Amino acid sequence: MNLHKLLTLQGELDARIKAEHGLHGQDLVPKKLLALQVELAELANETRCFKFWSKKPASGINVILEEYVDVMHFALSLAIELGYTELQTAAQAPGSDVTASFLDLMHRTSQLAVTRSQADFEALLNGLLGLGHQLGLQESEIEAAYFAKNEVNHQRQAEGY
Repeated sequence: MNLHKLLTLQGELDARIKAEHGLHGQDLVPKKLLALQVELAELANETRCFKFWSKKPASGINVILEEYVDVMHFALSLAIELGYTELQTAAQAPGSDVTASFLDLMHRTSQLAVTRSQADFEALLNGLLGLGHQLGLQESEIEAAYFAKNEVNHQRQAEGY
């Protein structure tokens, strides 16, 4: 996955949003962290990995991919907000317990809220990349879906979303 290209696209969208909404000079890290946690929860909900009481299956792979890409948008936006544009990545080896991965990612976002360190951000990003593998997503399809969603996000801004 070409994270540099994704960061560039996300940076363009973020700059547009900041300009159009008068957000320059504001610390958006807390809002972006919460948005990331909300998107993680939405993704978890679609996987249904924690719903031990239900027999209903997970959503289809396209829905899961769309939610995963939403998570990646906020993760990359957070990287930009924190000034982390040169990232060291190595996806965590996918485990078998998706619920544990979601809990770990929630913990990492909370930890990042306190430390704001690049090492903690990279650990979070690597966990997200590992989760993608766990969910059966291919890097090429993640990239393609990211590009498509980025266009949708620009269109939403144009329409006053």
